[in-house]
Amino acid sequence: MWHAEGPPDRAALCVRQHEPCSMPENWLAAMASESMPKIKTTDGISLYYEESGAGVPVVFIHEFAGDYRTWEPQMRCFGRSHRCITYSQRGYPPSDVPDDPARYGQDIARGDVLALMDALGVDKAHIVGHSMGAYTALHVGIRHPQRCISVTAAGCGWGSLPDPAARQAMREQAAENAKLFSENTMAKAAAIYADSATRHPQKYKDPRGYAEFVRLLSEHSPQGHALTMTMLQARRPTLWDLQAELKKFSVPLLVIVGDEDETCLDGSLFLKRAAPTAALLVIPRSGHTITSEEPAAVDAALAELFAATENRRWLAHKPPQ
Repeated sequence: MWHAEGPPDRAALCVRQHEPCSMPENWLAAMASESMPKIKTTDGISLYYEESGAGVPVVFIHEFAGDYRTWEPQMRCFGRSHRCITYSQRGYPPSDVPDDPARYGQDIARGDVLALMDALGVDKAHIVGHSMGAYTALHVGIRHPQRCISVTAAGCGWGSLPDPAARQAMREQAAENAKLFSENTMAKAAAIYADSATRHPQKYKDPRGYAEFVRLLSEHSPQGHALTMTMLQARRPTLWDLQAELKKFSVPLLVIVGDEDETCLDGSLFLKRAAPTAALLVIPRSGHTITSEEPAAVDAALAELFAATENRRWLAHKPPQ
């Protein structure tokens, strides 16, 4: 499906015509200089987005180490039945990368989702988030339940620890992560950041997929990553901080986590126990990069969620309230 703004880009045309692509090495930067579909946020930031399909809307929100391309398996799957929207968050090319730290934060990230939906004429949608994007999806569900058909929180929980000492250790780790991106080339930082224990399940069982994940990460902005880590990841409220709001969560909630994703297991179980509308799926032998590591399992769970919520059957296993 071509965007109304103009003819398809070179890569899309190559796919349609089955011909070799002659794209520049850093094609993401090259694309950013051309006409691309973007919306403006309330503070004037341009966000790049892509759409696929028609029907009930689904908005996908990527993780810290991802971008709009992270959701390609889901865009291909659900673009057959839904109007799927994926975007790069602020700080992630080809979206704008503000150099002002004050233009990053959890409330700002939540507002960007609403700005995207408003600009595209979407009143309500399935909000699907992964990791950092899962936190944002939860915040949309808490603050704006009327805009959500359902919420999915995949790989959610890093840094959400009830122990104060553990929380401080998380903030110190976030500072080290920010330093990693601000003091190294993006390629070097990507190789180091991607080689964490929670990414190893994909690295060893799917080397090709892991190599693609590292390559896409290496094309990001080091400044965008450093500011996102400092102003959003390190400062957002933990899941435990949101306990009172989560106990009143009214939107159907699907929580997905890999059993090798040690940093998110406790947080995911907490979400299941705290939110009355939550269901928990634990995918065995899987790590943090769950949406691309095990797309079939994730897509099957999303398909069940979408069908149940669109037919008002998500809580059919419980007596009517």
